[in-house]
Amino acid sequence: MLLLAAAFIVAFVLLLYMVSPLISPKSLKLPGAHVVVTGGSSGIGKCIAIECYKQGAFITLIARDENKLLQTKKEIEKYSVNDKQVVLCISVDVSKDYEQVENVLKQAQEKLGPVDMLVNCAGTSVTGKFEDIEVNSFERLMAVNYLGSVYPSRAVIATMKERRMGRIVFVSSQAGQLGLFGYTAYSPTKFALRGLAEALQMEVKPYNVYVTVAYPPDTDTPGFAEESKTKPLETKLISETSSVCQAEQVARVIVKDAIQGNFNSSVGSDGYMLSILTSGMSPVTSITEGLQQVVCMGIFRIVGLFYLGSFDSIVRRCMMQREKSETADKTE
Repeated sequence: MLLLAAAFIVAFVLLLYMVSPLISPKSLKLPGAHVVVTGGSSGIGKCIAIECYKQGAFITLIARDENKLLQTKKEIEKYSVNDKQVVLCISVDVSKDYEQVENVLKQAQEKLGPVDMLVNCAGTSVTGKFEDIEVNSFERLMAVNYLGSVYPSRAVIATMKERRMGRIVFVSSQAGQLGLFGYTAYSPTKFALRGLAEALQMEVKPYNVYVTVAYPPDTDTPGFAEESKTKPLETKLISETSSVCQAEQVARVIVKDAIQGNFNSSVGSDGYMLSILTSGMSPVTSITEGLQQVVCMGIFRIVGLFYLGSFDSIVRRCMMQREKSETADKTE
């Protein structure tokens, strides 16, 4: 009887694996597609633009710094696969004025055609203890990291629904899956993207439009280097528990997941574990993905508890060392 039950379960799982590709989204073809990348003048955004360009896409780069945009344009154009490809640069702040964002995206679509894939990569970070962070920093990060993704997405979504085709990518962070010491201003803005993505995916899925949320780990970018200068000691020690990824590696994973229509995009073993642990009620792209979440959730929760215990230990140890140092200073 047990053998029969085991055989039934194995057969059922194999059937799900076979059926899964039939219900998954069809991959978006990048050759000739129009890809818009915000925050595309450096870091992960630039590498995503290069990866898409290598696959034959037309690129619209959006960022604030016009000089950096033009430099990035020249760099990207080295990877062209045909003479028809175009890299269009638009200098605008995607977090301030929705009408301006809408207008520049209309201009981009008039020149390069409807947007097939939008990658929301514009973002910034501030680290520090909650009480030490200026109040206006909370407002600025929410504007750039959240509204800076809302505005471009709002500007292209209607056309995507009309065409019954499109991809929207929100570049969050592993700090958008797990709140960590020093990220009280940054993490909430990245968590917000997850909620936006889940709600939006439910709206647009019937129109064959798919949303991807990317959760890159610490990545070797100019922004990460700048952020590291002001990290509290606790944050630095916690960050040492994981390795720093290369932007090119992260970009390849994000582009692959986006064209396949995957909702979650993660890098490395830690990223995979976090995606399982935080899956909750998030959409699944395939039955296979759902099965992985069901099977792995329990054991990954146990592993996650060890991580959390380690992080708490680091914070407590730093607090005690700081208090001892302050006491010693007072007695001198």
